[in-house]
Amino acid sequence: MVKNLWDSAKAAAAEPGLGELVYRSNLLGADRSVANWGGGNTSVKTTVKDFRGRDIEVMYVKGSGSDLATMQAKHFTGLRLEDIAPLFEREAMSDEEMTAYLAQCVIDPKAPRPSIETLLHAFLPFKHVDHTHPDAIISLCCADNGRELAREIFGDRFVWVPYIRPGFALSKMIAQGVRENSQARLVLMEKHGLVTWGETSEECYHNTISVIQEAERFIEARVNPETLFGGRMAETLNREARRKLLAEVMPVIRGAVSGDKTMILAYDDGDDVLEFVNSRDAAALSQIGAACPDHLVHTKMKPLFVNWDPAGGDAESLAAALRQGIVRYKEEYKAYFERNKSAGDVMFEPAPRVILIPGVGMVSTGKSLAMAKVSGALYHRAIAVMRGATTLGRFVSLSENESYNVEYWPLELYKLTLAPPEAEFSRKVAFITGGAGGIGSETARRLAEEGAHVVLADLNLEGARNVAAELNERYGEGRALAVRMDVTKEDEVKAAFEEAVLAYGGVDILVNNAGLATSSPLEETSLEEWNLNLGVLATGYFLVAREAFRLMKKQGIGGSMVFIGSKNSVYAGKNATAYSAAKAAEVHLARCIAAEGGAFGIRVNSVLPDAVLQGSAIWNSSWRSERAVAYGIKPEELEEYYRKRTVLLVNVYPRDIAEAVAFLASSKAEKTTGCMLTVDGGVAAAFTR
Repeated sequence: MVKNLWDSAKAAAAEPGLGELVYRSNLLGADRSVANWGGGNTSVKTTVKDFRGRDIEVMYVKGSGSDLATMQAKHFTGLRLEDIAPLFEREAMSDEEMTAYLAQCVIDPKAPRPSIETLLHAFLPFKHVDHTHPDAIISLCCADNGRELAREIFGDRFVWVPYIRPGFALSKMIAQGVRENSQARLVLMEKHGLVTWGETSEECYHNTISVIQEAERFIEARVNPETLFGGRMAETLNREARRKLLAEVMPVIRGAVSGDKTMILAYDDGDDVLEFVNSRDAAALSQIGAACPDHLVHTKMKPLFVNWDPAGGDAESLAAALRQGIVRYKEEYKAYFERNKSAGDVMFEPAPRVILIPGVGMVSTGKSLAMAKVSGALYHRAIAVMRGATTLGRFVSLSENESYNVEYWPLELYKLTLAPPEAEFSRKVAFITGGAGGIGSETARRLAEEGAHVVLADLNLEGARNVAAELNERYGEGRALAVRMDVTKEDEVKAAFEEAVLAYGGVDILVNNAGLATSSPLEETSLEEWNLNLGVLATGYFLVAREAFRLMKKQGIGGSMVFIGSKNSVYAGKNATAYSAAKAAEVHLARCIAAEGGAFGIRVNSVLPDAVLQGSAIWNSSWRSERAVAYGIKPEELEEYYRKRTVLLVNVYPRDIAEAVAFLASSKAEKTTGCMLTVDGGVAAAFTR
């Protein structure tokens, strides 16, 4: 049940006018069963001083592209009421005309573009107006008998408007309906949402919540859990079985849904999702269509429902069903586009945004984990609407053409043109071993700043978590994941990659970076020391690369591996037999994998650094003093010694290595594989030849 969250003390602390609007909007957005992510809009009519110090009447309305839950004052747009109020007298106005006109009415040209539903707020003669998409209200508005039931709930207090796409005509229709009904306290928008109002911000908020609660009570009194969605047909697999299945099939899904652009996946097994996917009617209900325009933009007209029996199926049969289902979905989407397209329309990616699997749950897709989760979150709302609508009557949705006209609405397409171009590593997942160390952490930062999602694998889990927390704070929750992994242990390597798959759907970039180093003369090199170096730098790199190779091959969309070698990979380092031999084995392993991976679009290259002391756990160990002994100098003189032996007379830092990794993993090097790139300041003795 929706709760009234109003706090009088906090409300009183808000600045009158715009501050009140921010507070109310954030409260509405705090409950996603009231306001979808990115959906709904709110307004206030107030008086402000213009640039000449004159008092003018202004309406602040939500700006396009913002979210009620997180909105700040800067996300609202102020418009001069004396300029927009007269539009009510017009008979018609196209979207293009309206948008151009409203652009001339804003009081701050730097403000965001006003909501497409700005006139809905302007035409209503109330100081505060809310437009939301509550689950309970949309359930009513998407029931075939919704209008009749609304009369039972609200009596004469509502205005019902049939579905038309947002814009001038809808805004005027709503205003006329309210003006013609003196009892009106709310507007129900068929297949769309709710409009409420008040003379104070508090009154407006209370009206919104109380209307939703009335609808909720009406629906809940009629819910029969035993017959919901036709009753249960499939049983949920236990959590371990679900995770095991998903680790096998999510790379398959990722490969199948990724066309020219790779997709990130998210998994959801919420109770409501499992109840729905396991139900008898879910296969048919899910294909009826989207409940409202706000859902459709992020979920497409319908999801993919996978015809699979969890009682007798296995990973192989599920993978086959997914491949077939995604191919069929794409074909059907292309046909839908062809039936409805207008001149100049360019088809979006035809793959599903939401995939429903009986016994398992929901997989959602997006250009980032955040957007994949938005698609999933909005399908939670769709499930709630179908639950309510089927309790009340028969669920009805936007028609195919209505859906298309929302999905390919010129104003929505225009918003896409305002978005910045995607970064180099957008939609990519990078798996970095030794992620807590100097090179590993700096590489994670470098890739993340150009859009990558990163998995930081390290024995030092606390250090990896610190780096992940830093990246998530900077770029948003879910951009980085820390996992504990010992590269020499096959089961831990496999488990770490499974975590990456469950978090993002797969891996595109492997940075094989975990390392250690020891130094001793040959005669003093023990078998234990030899095995330690070979275990981490050769066997460990093999185990990690093999698991990444298997995963990339299963995805079928190529991939890039970058091995962090060393100057010693090609130069016989003094008193470093075990380390140098292991590093040589490592880069030759990379070349071998490059030769084998080419057929699958998997590139493998190596970066050969030298003396990267900054932030290095290796150089802060006995290795520093051991190398100083080898050169007959003091440990504190080592950095200057290394600088002077380079032909460029420079020191090499973690960021330098990260830049090399970023280049080799990027599209700029898409025709490069089997390469060794030295980043050592120019150590002449180690020049490759």
